[in-house]
Amino acid sequence: MNMSDKPLKNIIVMVSGGGTNLQALIDAEKDGRIKGGKITCVISSKPDAYALVRAQENGIPTRVISRKSFAKFEDYTDAIHEALYEEYADLIVLAGFMTILDEKIIKAYPYKIINVHPALIPSFCGKGYYGLKVHEEALKYGVKVSGATVHFVNEEADAGAIILQKPVEVRNDDTPEILQRRIMREAEWKILPEAVSLFCQDRIYIENGKAYIR
Repeated sequence: MNMSDKPLKNIIVMVSGGGTNLQALIDAEKDGRIKGGKITCVISSKPDAYALVRAQENGIPTRVISRKSFAKFEDYTDAIHEALYEEYADLIVLAGFMTILDEKIIKAYPYKIINVHPALIPSFCGKGYYGLKVHEEALKYGVKVSGATVHFVNEEADAGAIILQKPVEVRNDDTPEILQRRIMREAEWKILPEAVSLFCQDRIYIENGKAYIR
């Protein structure tokens, strides 16, 4: 069976905000840069996330599973778990999804959940490091390069096997906002679709907890 005979993998993208990484994935799929997979559903944790508009404009089905709608975190987890099951998720992409996924979901989808982090892990990562905070800390430290990392999600924040990384130059007059934008443009929007495509082509394999590319 060659690659073209295989059914396309269902890519579920989970979002909470503007959806710029989702847009990068949509563009990559349209350009034929994502091989072996298709974005089949976008799940948002917020009903007013602009990412939902991006999905709808591109004919991608959406779901809203708002954390606020559930009194207990376990019930929220169950709702997400059920949605992923109903959508036949082969790959789950966290694209600016602002809620930490429960262990139950991570165990149900081992090495099938990927996240993009706006720094070169293990720098500036872990609990509390998200959004502009990552870039503020990088500039405070005075690093000369930062970048982005696409990694598998495990039980620990930003600690799963690294799939791809791309460095980005830090300039003397950078603000956190300027650096954030450059890292998105030069790294995140490139390596996230690339990692998704590699996954969908079954080209990523795990050995001793590390990810390698065939």
